[in-house]
Amino acid sequence: MKNLTLLGATGSIGDSTLAVVALHPDKFNIFALSANQNWQKMQLLCEKFTPKVVVMADALAAQKLAQVVDSKIEVLHGEEALCAIASATETELVMAAIVGASGMKSSLAAANAGKQLLLANKESLVLAGNLLMQAATANNAQIIPVDSEHSAIFQCLQSGKSGLRKIQLTASGGPFLWATTDSLATVTPEQACAHPNWSMGRKISVDSATMMNKGLEVIEAHYLFGLAAANIEVVVHPQSIVHSSVYYADGSVLSQLGNPDMRSAIAYALSYPHRIDSGVAALDLAQNSPLEFYPPDLHKFRCLQLAFDALEQGGSAMGTLSAANEVAVEYFLNNKIGFLDIAKVLQRSLDKANHHKINSLEDAIANDKAARKTALDAIQYYA
Repeated sequence: MKNLTLLGATGSIGDSTLAVVALHPDKFNIFALSANQNWQKMQLLCEKFTPKVVVMADALAAQKLAQVVDSKIEVLHGEEALCAIASATETELVMAAIVGASGMKSSLAAANAGKQLLLANKESLVLAGNLLMQAATANNAQIIPVDSEHSAIFQCLQSGKSGLRKIQLTASGGPFLWATTDSLATVTPEQACAHPNWSMGRKISVDSATMMNKGLEVIEAHYLFGLAAANIEVVVHPQSIVHSSVYYADGSVLSQLGNPDMRSAIAYALSYPHRIDSGVAALDLAQNSPLEFYPPDLHKFRCLQLAFDALEQGGSAMGTLSAANEVAVEYFLNNKIGFLDIAKVLQRSLDKANHHKINSLEDAIANDKAARKTALDAIQYYA
């Protein structure tokens, strides 16, 4: 029986994680859960999984939750409490599923505590990749990727990296794969969030529509697998059956395939190095449509190119890109800028930012704040 701390329990990754955990009550126990403001949903989770501790980011939400849950459940709030449950001695596994920069500090806390960190918060690596990887190495923490693409690569590399030439991340292309660039000028948030294959939160759905999500995954892959940008490739695969591939010097290519359901990658991360039932149906290739692969259109999907550019720049540029993207996507979702303006805000933010090396968590946090201000300034040109 392993104790699990789930950070971001009320989001889509949280839902999928708890669905897998529910299949294996003999293998996993929920030690702690966290969420932002949704105390009503957290109440239901508390009734079902009876965690020892719950942390709400919002103080008022924590107060409301404490009034309705079992008195044996400790209800806390704030970032320090979040870091405390991520590093608690009572837990072995930490699922980091908080969306955005707000998940960075708790991910680092788990790594510093030597936990098995199941990483679904890509911003932790984008903003402070060197710090997180160094913390994991210094404290014997193990980082297991949860993104389906990085999970696929992680699985394919279990035999080692000898002769590895490159890795190839697959991208669905999102809802606008076949749209013209001109038609994207009038895209609504609802259209951008209508992903053809995956059920995700609104922010991540927009990132998929712009292909920024894939760009952040390129940066994530750089840190997870120790590869330069030149050895990381993206290919568009609309069916989302091949989750990613690795290419070797002898001409061999290894790929991981499966139905597009995050429970597969989550189950693998939870049970690594073993495999358990995820609740996902087995893939039947004979019943699937033909598998297609295309090079990405970097003119239409400028955000993907900007991610490669930021990775080449190194240092704080990647954090600047991620922070500016969070701001731009929020403004788009609130109908304050257009869909194509997202990439323009990111480009302007990268051009205006003072890029430097990230040497500490404080550096990463300061850069994140500065980048958000720069992005807000840039938005004035397009709002």
